[in-house]
Amino acid sequence: MLDTILVKARSHADFHDRAVPEDLLRQAHDLMKWGPTTANSQPARILYLYSKESREKLRPALGPVNVEKTMKAPLVAIVAYDTRFYENLPRLYHNPAAINWYNKPAVAEINGFRNGSLQGAYLIIAARAMGLDVGAMSGFNNAKVDEAFFPDGRYKSNFLCNIGYGDHSKIFDRNPRLSFDEACSFA
Repeated sequence: MLDTILVKARSHADFHDRAVPEDLLRQAHDLMKWGPTTANSQPARILYLYSKESREKLRPALGPVNVEKTMKAPLVAIVAYDTRFYENLPRLYHNPAAINWYNKPAVAEINGFRNGSLQGAYLIIAARAMGLDVGAMSGFNNAKVDEAFFPDGRYKSNFLCNIGYGDHSKIFDRNPRLSFDEACSFA
């Protein structure tokens, strides 16, 4: 399983023209929701763009290198976070007073972004576990995405993921990774 979700998994830019069943997304969510977040805050909000119209709405926000692959992907997920995630804490965390730890905008912003990022990574791993391929990306204008899809300002986009069944014949050779000694140290 570790090979499937991490070792052999690749980031995809090209996908087969095959729809992603909603049931797989629900199963992926049922896996990702168990990943840890601070105070069980679960701030991630995922907006799945299935239709061509919804992806056209996204087009003006995309960086030039990401337009074609995103328009052709069978599914695009906007991984966002709820800036008022703390409102759910009395129900989600064993200490209902935790709502007071995060209900200041600057504190909510950094914790929502951090824990929403974790959940986005859990989504990638869960999607891979369900047999899907993913191409996560940052090359877009967050303000334009938020204006188009989250105009009330409560949710903020973090990153995008193209999701589907990747065309393995079109991926390039794997890039190197940093070794333990390059990336880690002890104090």
